[in-house]
Amino acid sequence: MTTGFNTMTDDINAKGAWRIETRTKLSGLFSIAAIAVVVLMAAAPFAVSRGVVQDLFFILTMLTLAQSWNLLAGYAGLISVGQQLFVGCGAYALFGLVILADVDPLIAIPLAGLLAALVAIPTAFFSFRLYGPYFAIGTWVIAEVGRLLLAQWKALGGGTGTSLPRDATRDMLGLSALGDGFGMRPAAAADALAYWLALALAVATITLIYKLLRSKHGLGLAAVRDNETAARALGVDALRLKSAIYLLTAFVTGMVGALIYLQKARISPDAAFSLTDWTAYVVFIVVIGGIGTIEGPLLGVLIFFALQNAFSSYGSWYLLALGALAIVTMLFAPQGLWGLISRRTGWELFPVRRLLKGGPASFDTMGGPNG
Repeated sequence: MTTGFNTMTDDINAKGAWRIETRTKLSGLFSIAAIAVVVLMAAAPFAVSRGVVQDLFFILTMLTLAQSWNLLAGYAGLISVGQQLFVGCGAYALFGLVILADVDPLIAIPLAGLLAALVAIPTAFFSFRLYGPYFAIGTWVIAEVGRLLLAQWKALGGGTGTSLPRDATRDMLGLSALGDGFGMRPAAAADALAYWLALALAVATITLIYKLLRSKHGLGLAAVRDNETAARALGVDALRLKSAIYLLTAFVTGMVGALIYLQKARISPDAAFSLTDWTAYVVFIVVIGGIGTIEGPLLGVLIFFALQNAFSSYGSWYLLALGALAIVTMLFAPQGLWGLISRRTGWELFPVRRLLKGGPASFDTMGGPNG
């Protein structure tokens, strides 16, 4: 009996009757469209005004922050409200390297990310001993401690902050090439260079997260998020996996913080460690778009940018409108707007589920027949 079953299985495998797929026709078409959009966006500094380039820079940096927080909270289950710690540390690391060590700003950006990841090591030691809401509060408290400590750094302006030297930004790598090759003025060249870096960082972050989620580590991450006890019983090293995700998001967030304040060219502790700007808005983007999906932050950042442009002049009413929209979304679409769209249409632009195709029916490895 066993021999016959094995022979039949070998015959099925040999004929290729069953196969595992993750891509869909829609995701394949979306991949082509996404490449075309990235190419068009890369050409934006040559075709649009500086104001539009700065708006696109803002969208890309907020998207990268949102994707990083979504990886941490939506996939690893670590609800942090202290991501401003890594934005601030990355920004201050950039200013320290440029002003005190005379490092070129472009080289300082990845170094700032590494320094933010180093800061994440001791913070993880304390915050990982907390769970649920205590973890969230703990990350916020640690971020406040970081703000107070860097406010004492007199070499970088203390509590009032400081500005980047003009020589540092004027002589930055690549600016002279843009000026000579494309006739860009220094200010426009600096904006274009920062924009291209933001675009590259956003694309790299989304690609990395997608590759991670499609790997065996992504399966382990989903198991840890859904039931950590059961995941441990199956051999998943939950602590090691969550620690790696925490350090990765700190590295990416630190680089984004450095890039943002390179473009701003001025820093202060209150701005660099702003809970509203670098965590509350990011959480809003992810919740509105759809937590636990790559598509969600893409949709959420566009909605956030549109609302900000439309209502930011209304002061506190703008913040109340954002809060009301977030509450309504959580009540009527708890999986976010993309979750609502995906549930009704079946669309997946970044599919990570493994589908067993072939035979009399197709099966989704996450459970049940797929038709």
